[in-house]
Amino acid sequence: MTFYSSIGQTFLVGVFGPAIQSDFNLSHTTWGTMYMIGTLASGVVLTWSGGLIDRVRLPVYALSVCGLIVTACGLTAFVSGPVGLVLCIFLLRHSGQGLAYHTAMTSMTRYFVNNRGRAISIASLGDAAGQAILPFLALASISAIGWRWTYGWFGIIIAITSIPTILRLLRGWVQLHKTHLKRFAVKDRKDSEENNTSSWSRQQVLRDPRFYLMLPGLVAPGFIGTALFFNHLNIADAKGWEASWVTGNYVIYAVVIVISQLASGALVDRFSASSVVQCMLIPLVVGLVIIGFADHHLWFVPYMIILAIHWGMASNSTIAIWPQLYGVGHLGAIKSMHFALTVIFSAFGPVIFGILIDLEFSIRNICLLAATCAILCNVVLVLTLRTVKKEHGQFAG
Repeated sequence: MTFYSSIGQTFLVGVFGPAIQSDFNLSHTTWGTMYMIGTLASGVVLTWSGGLIDRVRLPVYALSVCGLIVTACGLTAFVSGPVGLVLCIFLLRHSGQGLAYHTAMTSMTRYFVNNRGRAISIASLGDAAGQAILPFLALASISAIGWRWTYGWFGIIIAITSIPTILRLLRGWVQLHKTHLKRFAVKDRKDSEENNTSSWSRQQVLRDPRFYLMLPGLVAPGFIGTALFFNHLNIADAKGWEASWVTGNYVIYAVVIVISQLASGALVDRFSASSVVQCMLIPLVVGLVIIGFADHHLWFVPYMIILAIHWGMASNSTIAIWPQLYGVGHLGAIKSMHFALTVIFSAFGPVIFGILIDLEFSIRNICLLAATCAILCNVVLVLTLRTVKKEHGQFAG
């Protein structure tokens, strides 16, 4: 599911961006705005559709998500106008970046307790594989057969592979779920008592002021990361770098992100998600400074390495922190809310970046502005977690 989620992830959609802009004669601001509208709609709907995973059988849910991805690819291949393009962006973002990733990560956090961090990092390997393979493959395919046929073939491949794969991997889901329910009734209740935590509902979380203090730091990776990947080819053009050089280095990013996710997963299991999440934005700030000041194309390599370290830490810690803070009783609803908010905030990144480019802001100034925002978000996040832990012993007590 994490591999399939690549279809709606910005690192892949961004590769199609220049071709789509050229085909529909769109400026950076217009394309970014359309992407924002589709992504915002995806985030809003995700608060409902993501919560269904708590009530629908997992095999049915996963197959439905894949069916939606195939539909999105098919419609994108034949879209003919700007209104239809916004709808396609919504479907791609909602089915891929939203529901597919949500399905994978909710399942990992729900069914794994003692090794939750490692389970999340292993599941994330699909995302890393997508980042390593698909951008360069998409760029080559767009050059050979065009962006429409490329989306069409992506949809066909997912349609052929998803049904047998999901049915095979979830053969024992019924027994697994029964085991989970028994564990939730006994072990998780005991853990809740020992850690002074209880299972909060989504409504209780929304009434918790500490949630809003943490939120900017938790959504910053999606907000800034989406803007960067959406505009990597525009950054390359501004700096005089080859597009193939940028997409080719996604392989390095994917390799490092695998190592980072496995390592950060172990750190989450050893020190807790709240400890790791307090450090996750530091590599992002370093990466922004590098890409902002870089002139030589070789600087793109250390930038991608540092960005991968950041994302490995962020993906594990921001996913694992919810059961640690609020329990697992309403995990699907809480995580769908988090994913929805992440999607909503990430929608603003590309359009803000595009507006600044059209206003002739330099890449350096844009990156420095983003770095400053990341630093401020990290300070508030750290102060919130450390102050509450010092006063109450545990966040959700």
